[in-house]
Parts: sequence; structure tokens; C-alpha cells
Amino acid sequence: MKPSLSTPLRVAAAQSPSAPGDVERNVQTHLAFVRAAVYERVQVLVFPELSLTGYEPHLLAAHVLHPDHPALAPLRQAARDHGMVLVVGGPAAPVVEGAAPAIGAWVLGPDGSVALYRKRHLHDSEAQFASAGTEDAQVQLLAGEPTGMAVCADITHPEHAQAAHDAGAALYAAGALISQKGYGPESAMLQGYARNHDMAVLLANYSGETGGYVSAGKSAFWAPGGRCVVAAQGDAPCMVWAARGDSGWTGAVVELAS
Repeated sequence: MKPSLSTPLRVAAAQSPSAPGDVERNVQTHLAFVRAAVYERVQVLVFPELSLTGYEPHLLAAHVLHPDHPALAPLRQAARDHGMVLVVGGPAAPVVEGAAPAIGAWVLGPDGSVALYRKRHLHDSEAQFASAGTEDAQVQLLAGEPTGMAVCADITHPEHAQAAHDAGAALYAAGALISQKGYGPESAMLQGYARNHDMAVLLANYSGETGGYVSAGKSAFWAPGGRCVVAAQGDAPCMVWAARGDSGWTGAVVELAS
């Protein structure tokens, strides 16, 4: 059963920049977004694809994370301290031992738990550096909301959103790197998922340049039915939050220092 329309919920997309391969610096950036999210009473905060390393596929093998990795420790502590779910992007061990690393979305829970979703659909350019996940859908309860996890190219495969919906997702949460060229068609697809599957959709896109690509930014949230509740205007560092209450969904954009 999907949550009631009036069940309170606050989710947010961190439109954050990343320094190439500088995980320690990027963790500090993540913590700055967490502080902003605490102020806005956010319960679930989603970061872009590979947010901890930057979108640098050739660096995946050098930065493979595991649940007890020291790099995740400050973020796990922040999730516990603030009662917040954090979804952060970072390399992960592959499904098949010996294969290339996976592109992971690490889900850090307020109870100290760590879960992992591996990107199911890779771009052709990623195949030499990464291996794909094997789950057509992974739905997790984030702050009580059944949430379908997605990473970038996943969103360009309609069967991925369909599988999330079929598995009971009320929210489809995507961390991505989308350029200006790709933003129009891909945001239209996301809006279509919200409309056709009657589920909320959250997009966390990068701020600035990473991996030789310039992000379009424009992180956004679409309510079930397809209405765009809130979207960033460009690619500046910001947090896009959306809240569900008695009157439906509302949202706002909070600017952060670059």
C-alpha cells in the first residue's frame, strides 16, 4: 500500500560539485549539504552519481568502498546524528568477484545501516571501467517511503522505472550526471514516469563540471501525476527539497556556497 497523500515527508536532492578523486574533500562537501538539510528538516537526502569521487570512471578501481570504509564513517555518523537517510554515490565491489567495480548508490540509514544499489544500466563508455548491477529494481524503505533506487543511465530505460513501480515504489530517486544536451529528453522521461506510474520522482544532478562533462544542474522533483513541484534554475550548488503535507507537495531551492 502506498503512503497517504498527507503522510509527512521531506526529501531533497543535493546539487553538489565534486573534486576529481578527492574523496576526503568531497565528504566535507557532503557534510555541508547535510547541515543545510538539517535546517530544512529533510528526512532523505540524495546526491549525484559517484558524488564521492566525481564522475571519473577511470578512478573507480582505486576508490572501491565497502560498508565499513573510513570514507563513509563521517557520513554514517551524520545520518545517525540527524535521523536522516543519505544516498551517496561511490564505487562498489561488483556482483561477480573479479569483475570491474560497480557504480554504487550507498544508502546510509539513521539506524547505522548501510545498503547498496548497483547501477543496472551502463553507458557504453563506462563498460571498460565498470560492471552493471543485476537487479532490475531495488525498492527500499527510506523514511518509511518505498523508494526505487536509480543511477543516471537507469532513467533512460523505461523498463527500469516500470520495474520500480511494479515492486511498489512510491518514490523514484535518481542520482545522475546529465548535461545540457541530455537534460530536455531525460527530464521529460522522469516527468513521464511520475505521470504514468503515479509515483514521485527526485533527480539529484551535479553542479559544475566533472569527468569532462558540464552538468545542466536543474535538479528537480515531480509529484505523482507529473507536476514539477520544484527545480533548480541552473547548475549552481544548491539543495532542492520537496515536502508532502496535508495540502500536497510543496518545495523550494536553497543555495549553497560553491
